[in-house]
Amino acid sequence: MKVAPSILAADPLSMGCDVQRMVDAGTDWIHVDIMDAHFVPNLSFSPALTEALHERFPALPLDVHLMMDEPEKYIDVFIDAGASVLTIHAEIAADVAALLDYIRSRGVKAGLSVKPGTPAEAIRHLLPHADMVLVMTVEPGFGGQAFNPDMLGKLTALREMGYTGLLEADGGISMKNVALLRQHGLDVAVMGTAMFSSADPKADMDAIHAL
Repeated sequence: MKVAPSILAADPLSMGCDVQRMVDAGTDWIHVDIMDAHFVPNLSFSPALTEALHERFPALPLDVHLMMDEPEKYIDVFIDAGASVLTIHAEIAADVAALLDYIRSRGVKAGLSVKPGTPAEAIRHLLPHADMVLVMTVEPGFGGQAFNPDMLGKLTALREMGYTGLLEADGGISMKNVALLRQHGLDVAVMGTAMFSSADPKADMDAIHAL
């Protein structure tokens, strides 16, 4: 079980220090939410921040989630900036399978994300192209939202389809529900508020790693 704290919940004026806290606590990845204010109603971060994180923490895998209408324009930019995992959405207009294959061709893990309203069946044909599926357990765009338990069934459905890649979830994940998510097949927990506001992130990460 991997932990990927989302920098959306970090203090923007102390980003380096906050990420260092997560590294010291034993984090597996850092999750970087990129929003374009079109695909989702919020705007966040740039390739420059991804590059700065990679330069400051070169051994730390960066899990970059492109919540964008046209991610194809930025795939190379974020890979060159240091992304280790690059996730695009199933709901975009582009040829998603081709984009996932291209991400893989660049030597980076290809992630496929689905919004709460997109059923697992809708991405069945894309699963062979994805190294990871990110199930959004809230409507993407803002941190601090409440976890939607209805999404547990989507994780189960993906496993029942025979998907053996990584399953990741993002949105309202906390120490109260992460074990339940694990029982439904979760491999990577994106935790923003829960991890950056934790009084003891190392203890929390140790507990998650033990699941």
